[in-house]
Amino acid sequence: MRRLEGKNALITGSSTGIGQAIAIRFAQEGANVAINYHKSIEEAEITEKLAQRACQSIREAGCKDLVVQADVSKEEAVLRMFHEVIGKWGRLDILVNNAGMQKSSITHEINIEDFDKIVAVNLRGAFLCAREAIKHFLSREGGGVIINNSSVHQIIPKPKYLSYAISKAGMANLTRTLALEYADKGIRVNAVAPGAIVTPINRAWIDDPQRRAEVESHIPMGRAGTPEEIAAVFAFLASDDASYITGQTVFACGGLTLYSDFRRVWSSGE
Repeated sequence: MRRLEGKNALITGSSTGIGQAIAIRFAQEGANVAINYHKSIEEAEITEKLAQRACQSIREAGCKDLVVQADVSKEEAVLRMFHEVIGKWGRLDILVNNAGMQKSSITHEINIEDFDKIVAVNLRGAFLCAREAIKHFLSREGGGVIINNSSVHQIIPKPKYLSYAISKAGMANLTRTLALEYADKGIRVNAVAPGAIVTPINRAWIDDPQRRAEVESHIPMGRAGTPEEIAAVFAFLASDDASYITGQTVFACGGLTLYSDFRRVWSSGE
């Protein structure tokens, strides 16, 4: 399918994991992709090659691509990134706020620098990028699309990951508020909330059979998801197939938010 033919998309944190899968899927759909990275240009360049190869498989001329460095928690870096992308392409149609981080800590022992950094990357960064994208969308005709990469932990508490959980809860309301504020301007804002996905950020349990089995025991579908499955949801929300959808969070979690323990009746007396 080529639902994003000729669209220009900026995907933050897309050098690895879900972000990389989104970049590749968007390229398969015909989009030009700007691949943002923070530290590893080598990983970003790998994503670029994969995206170009994916696009060439459906279009002989391939797609335009761009690798751009920015720490999205820094306003000046975000401004520079948007200036570079829009300056080179002239137009941006889709923003994916994917950049994120997490760090485990018992809540009463959280280091304030870690707390500030996680919230700054996950939530402040999403706001800064959304603000700049909306400014651009309003400056020309045609509206635009913003999709935020949230988490099931925007509604499911995550002990020892308080900073991460509250940043994703904030992203939920960021999504809804922006969607309501700009709905009549042709700007759609939605979010995707993945569950347990096989990505480098989850390497600790992915590579440990016992821990992986424990994680997957809480998922009604019985398995972790893949980055490609999540990328498919992003591609749908970015496309005109989702033209009447805004302000929504799609939980792509294998049923994790359905409270899997309730599969066994225990509260009704049966």
